[in-house]
Amino acid sequence: MSVMGLSERQKELKRRRHRRKKLAQLKRRADKATRSEKAVIAQKIRRLTPGAEAIIARWELESSS
Repeated sequence: MSVMGLSERQKELKRRRHRRKKLAQLKRRADKATRSEKAVIAQKIRRLTPGAEAIIARWELESSS
């Protein structure tokens, strides 16, 4: 009996759902984080998603100065 893998579309949907869930978790942590914790969260977001810089700017995790 052979097992079929997920189609590429299903894999992408699974990755997207995981990113959304992980970003929600990081957002909750960022809301009450200190400045140094926000830097760590920003690095995790950069590793997680290609649209990281827009998210970091929107959440104001790093100061522009």
